Amino acid sequence: MGFLSHFLYPWGLILQGLAIVHFIRRRPDTWWLYIILFLGPIGAAVYLFAEALPDIGLARHSFKGFSRRKRISQLESTLHDNPSPGNYEELGDLYMDEGKLQPARAAFNNAIAARANTIDPFYQRGVCAILLGDAAGALPDLERTVTQDFDHDFYRAAGLLAHAYAQTGEKEKAEALFRRVTAASTSSETYLNFANLLASEGRNAEAREWAQKVLDKKPNMPGYLRRRERPWFRSANSLLKRLPA
Repeated sequence: MGFLSHFLYPWGLILQGLAIVHFIRRRPDTWWLYIILFLGPIGAAVYLFAEALPDIGLARHSFKGFSRRKRISQLESTLHDNPSPGNYEELGDLYMDEGKLQPARAAFNNAIAARANTIDPFYQRGVCAILLGDAAGALPDLERTVTQDFDHDFYRAAGLLAHAYAQTGEKEKAEALFRRVTAASTSSETYLNFANLLASEGRNAEAREWAQKVLDKKPNMPGYLRRRERPWFRSANSLLKRLPA
């Protein structure tokens, strides 16, 4: 036992340290922290196997990021000679993948100005606008998208349009559209935006119901989906804590 304790001493602390760092960054279920702390290296190893190992796949996104940034540089050079709508649209998509919403919005502006005749650059420009907090600026593009294709992007376009209506004070239109979208979609984003609209009107019981719908999906989700949905779970929990029971 003495030899085992001596062997595990530095590595056990390292395992626990890695597990705690991952826990802080990824914020899974709170009970994992008790397993890490109270079961020591064994608990840390179980946590890393169950929660961190699946995230190794996320490393692929880092490599994709390098190739994406390389492609951005190529497109920025190409656009000097070939300012086509397709090149601007691809650049906008890549900027969005990088989280660069202002440059993405500008790229979609250029794609549309260069006579892009497809619905997607208008939709993506609307998404950029609403994510940047410019709901009024998002409305024309999202309305255009939803008019042409109501279920565009698996109903996300319509859900974001409802959110834009809510953000610009058109709450009756927002609620009617939210109810139409949620009859066809189970998007956590749409559920929470609807819950926030209801909460803003003091309809706390209904708001709690829609926030709870987000959490109710969690037990039946495969692990990779639960990890992807964690920000929505946190937002739902936060809203439920703010609303009176």
